[in-house]
Amino acid sequence: MDFAYSPKVQALRERVTAFMDAHVYPAEPVFERQVAEGDRWQPTAIMEELKAKARAEGLWNLFLPESQYGAGLSNLEYAPLAEIMGRSLLGPEPFNCSAPDTGNMEVLVRYGSEAQKRQWLEPLLRGEIRSAFAMTEPDVASSDATNMAATAVRDGDEWVINGRKWWTSGACDPRCKVMIFMGLSNPDGPRHQQHSMVLVPTDAAGVRIVRPLPVFGYDDAPHGHAEVLFENVRVPYENVILGEGRGFEIAQGRLGPGRIHHCMRSVGMAERALELMCRRSVERTAFGRPLARLGGNVDKIADSRMEIDMARLLTLKAAYMMDTVGNKVARSEIAQIKVVAPNVALKVIDRAIQLHGGAGVSGDFPLAYMYAMQRTLRLADGPDEVHRAAIGKYEIGKYVPVEMLRSGR
Repeated sequence: MDFAYSPKVQALRERVTAFMDAHVYPAEPVFERQVAEGDRWQPTAIMEELKAKARAEGLWNLFLPESQYGAGLSNLEYAPLAEIMGRSLLGPEPFNCSAPDTGNMEVLVRYGSEAQKRQWLEPLLRGEIRSAFAMTEPDVASSDATNMAATAVRDGDEWVINGRKWWTSGACDPRCKVMIFMGLSNPDGPRHQQHSMVLVPTDAAGVRIVRPLPVFGYDDAPHGHAEVLFENVRVPYENVILGEGRGFEIAQGRLGPGRIHHCMRSVGMAERALELMCRRSVERTAFGRPLARLGGNVDKIADSRMEIDMARLLTLKAAYMMDTVGNKVARSEIAQIKVVAPNVALKVIDRAIQLHGGAGVSGDFPLAYMYAMQRTLRLADGPDEVHRAAIGKYEIGKYVPVEMLRSGR
């Protein structure tokens, strides 16, 4: 495996880094101030300015691999760019590389009809609208996605959508114009062919944004994470993506690249926390000595460096395998990084908080917000326990017949 940067990737790394230094980091306090002024759920002027600048510099839609629509980067090539963007909670959006839009755009590129691409993909690629992904439900254990009870029932040339979803990220944003809804469409079919994905316009009759859901008190405005109620929502039958009963098939294709993006952003966030920790350790003194020389802090810094580098290498390996042998063969590695990266980031951020003392849990530093977001990632796209189970099953499967694993014996 060769993780060396190609000249193209190295040039992009330098350009993205320069853009972050010149525009994104200085914009963080401006963004926070603009969100606090007036209606929190309206887009901020500073973010629109950042998007216009990034697009003008050609730093736009970098996430799409092997596509006429994006930069043509592989997962391995995009990974270091995602890490740089992940250093800031604002980072991905100026480049039009934010979740859930990235995953939704990948779904439409891979599986959407030409009409769906014209109506929804093209304005998403231009950054004119945003989107949401409605999958998780409050009334069932959504770690087992086959539990989903919200329904998509065909009625002639329409779908009738009913159900309650939550943690539908982005649905609070007035720019969110479409949701990909995953619902039960064929309850009598095979277990993984019972659900369909259907495009639902946010302004369709019967769609109601019930409330934003805060994470440890952070509402993540103006993006937000919503509880959404669908009551007899009718949309054209052709809004189904790929076909009836293909929801799980699409979900697996969608989640693989998304996990690379999430994990590399986690690595980037851990890097920033380590940087803050190091600066604090040499700038502050206690008992007549720099913090770096007290309380085993230098060991914590060393452990953080080793853990971040291990998480990065594991994520790059997963990206390499996705590019070379495909998501299915790389499923164990994809599951591994989804466990490792957020947990490493949380450990590093926690150490940085401790070294900052009371300032670490205040709003004067980004560490508390970073911790809240990373803690969420241990649940988003499947909890750690589900991924550990998949990894363990894969390992045990090397030594026992497949039939024994399937039987549960």
